[in-house]
Amino acid sequence: MKFKDALLWPLALPYGAAVRLRAMAYRRGIFRGRQLDGVVISVGNITTGGTGKTPMAMWIAERLLAEGKKPGILTRGYRGKVSPEGTMSDEVQMMKARLGDGAAFGVGADRFARGRELAKQGIEWFILDDGFQHFQLARDVDILLIDATQPFGGGHLLPAGRLREPRRALSRADIIVITRASHALAVEAAIGRDSSAPVFYARPRLESVRSLAGGYPGVGDSEARERRFYAFCGIGNSRAFLADLRDWGFQIMGYKFFPDHHHYTREDVSDIQTLAQETGAEGAICTEKDVFNLPSAPWDACGLWYCRISLEIARPDEFWRAVLTAAESRE
Repeated sequence: MKFKDALLWPLALPYGAAVRLRAMAYRRGIFRGRQLDGVVISVGNITTGGTGKTPMAMWIAERLLAEGKKPGILTRGYRGKVSPEGTMSDEVQMMKARLGDGAAFGVGADRFARGRELAKQGIEWFILDDGFQHFQLARDVDILLIDATQPFGGGHLLPAGRLREPRRALSRADIIVITRASHALAVEAAIGRDSSAPVFYARPRLESVRSLAGGYPGVGDSEARERRFYAFCGIGNSRAFLADLRDWGFQIMGYKFFPDHHHYTREDVSDIQTLAQETGAEGAICTEKDVFNLPSAPWDACGLWYCRISLEIARPDEFWRAVLTAAESRE
């Protein structure tokens, strides 16, 4: 434990007590989650930071669409708010852009109320985004994601570590997906001490690299790997994006990380372009989520590209059967 985390450790004690009492109250029926008229599939994690929840929600939505079902995605959005201009969070905007009219969205802190609104529109399948700790809404399937590169957030509860709950909370999961790996036996063994849920693996898959010269969604660039890039992003696990770019064969001359959900200013854009030029990069590259947080500032000093990324699940049909079996067992 780092020194600054050690200083915060005493604060983790009351936080942990509160988390355990809340979970126990729902487990023993003192409090009850409200039930929607339909199937609720929750996607969540037990740590802060990015584990692939949004790509997983989109994967499930696309699978339901392929089966002729219209999914409803229930998401809090960033801090449960809509901006004064009426815009949604970056993740919601990205999901809407990718899924189009195929999915319905219920955005807000009260996801039961948003779900009831969607149910009145005929939605019968719901995806509860970031829902593992959202006990207020009953779910039929609990899918828990664990990042293989940062599986248990240093092993300490917030604020000393990144755990939202003690590791014994793994026992609530119906299905566990280890992300950013094709095998991680040590992580599997650690999971097995607290859970008997089936374990699957998933990795990020690069669909395309797109140039934003003409605005979103941009134009695919099949020769992007031939270019020299300066990378930047404001996501939950920024170093993972940098590692992915290098694994995918991109030439990365330098990089800059911003906080998750960072709203870029014109000054940020100017700084990124200056740094790109100083490192000899031909352009800047970011994630698709970052695109929705960028201002309408010109990229005249260098070009701008983004990565369109999806989730590749190993044994996808077996994974989907496990989801449906868990849902049926709750009926």
